[in-house]
Amino acid sequence: MVQGAASRSGHGADVDLRFLVARAQEGDRAALEELYLVHFDRVYGYLYVTAGNRDDAEDLTTQTFLRMLESIGRFRWQSSPFSGWLLRIAHNLAVDHFRAQQRMQVEPDVPEREGEPSAESEALGSIGQFGMLELIDRLSPEQRQVLTLKFLFGFGNAETAGILGKSEGAVKSLQHRALASLEKQLVRA
Repeated sequence: MVQGAASRSGHGADVDLRFLVARAQEGDRAALEELYLVHFDRVYGYLYVTAGNRDDAEDLTTQTFLRMLESIGRFRWQSSPFSGWLLRIAHNLAVDHFRAQQRMQVEPDVPEREGEPSAESEALGSIGQFGMLELIDRLSPEQRQVLTLKFLFGFGNAETAGILGKSEGAVKSLQHRALASLEKQLVRA
């Protein structure tokens, strides 16, 4: 079963996914459907956290898979895994969606405090006491995307940067500001 293989970690899952993508690139409908089933939850979850509501997440998920169908022939196995390529499509559609609605926000810089525990360690230490998604929902769309990709989906800085089309430094900065914001929310709570 490809879905089970694709969800396992290790080399075997990579080989099965590569074979599945190759079949899909040749127009195999069953392979395209399997790619949809394997990746639906991850794409929808990312877009739900990014968009903040079910209707937008559903629409953007549909658009993501339509775009996948249109452009899978151009996908190449390079530095990014297939799931990263698919989430990059989802991210670009979400950005276009936010631009169309003029909902993009500019976040002010949060200065680093010296001599105190980092915002990251304090926020992560306390976040288990509160609903993570509720707290993340209060962040800017970019901050939510970074935290979602890093902590919910387990991508590293380089992979997250590739998906979002940002530098690793920008990803680290967004993560720091998001965690500092979470810390402030936790202190207020």
